[in-house]
Amino acid sequence: MGIDITWARGELAHFLQLTELYRPPDPPNVINFTSQLANRGSQADIAASAHVVEQILDRVVPRWRTEVSSVRNKSVNRWYQHREAAQRADAALQRDAEVRARLGDDAPQLSAGSMHPWVWDGARALWQSGHLREAVTAAARKVNAETQNKIGRRDLSEAKLFQNAFSQSLPKAGEPRLRLMEDDGGDTFRSVHRGAMAFAEGCYAGIRNPNSHEDGLSELPEHEALEQLAAFSVLARWVDAASVETA
Repeated sequence: MGIDITWARGELAHFLQLTELYRPPDPPNVINFTSQLANRGSQADIAASAHVVEQILDRVVPRWRTEVSSVRNKSVNRWYQHREAAQRADAALQRDAEVRARLGDDAPQLSAGSMHPWVWDGARALWQSGHLREAVTAAARKVNAETQNKIGRRDLSEAKLFQNAFSQSLPKAGEPRLRLMEDDGGDTFRSVHRGAMAFAEGCYAGIRNPNSHEDGLSELPEHEALEQLAAFSVLARWVDAASVETA
């Protein structure tokens, strides 16, 4: 999964211990006939642990906020939803490789959290609420905005922005270029930048635009949404690694 499994499981176990319910002992010379339960840890310690655990859950079970019921948070335990999600995540971390091998699918997995930060930062909130198509669109907007920031352009966006940025022509005043390698006049330079330009155009024309402009589209299956995020992650890494050439 691309994370430190031993560390993550330790953090989950610590959180589960802090949020376990127990009946506190009665004060000296006091007999309490109620059955009121409390968490073993202080609220401050639980909140600090939850900050880390939520990030683990976002990586291991990304849609835990919508897929794990929160109904019993009020009636049983303020942290009931977190606890169930943590138990699921621990099982996934412990047995993921075994389950995939037993089911005949031990191929490498793709994690949205390991994609370029521009992509996952843009998509995270919508992805976690189950709006996968909108999450891809948000990631596309984020990559577009970061590219505009890098070359200082606000007059162009999306396909036209990348066509101009990856153009093989020399930069002009107000039109800097992104360079993935030094221009040595060879075929590789031309091929790389022509390919980057075409790839970016495909991402926005073939993925971003239909997701944003077509009404009534069904929600994307998770594996397709991940593939689309991965496409924008490739583009984001190219832009992030590129040097800026100015006139």
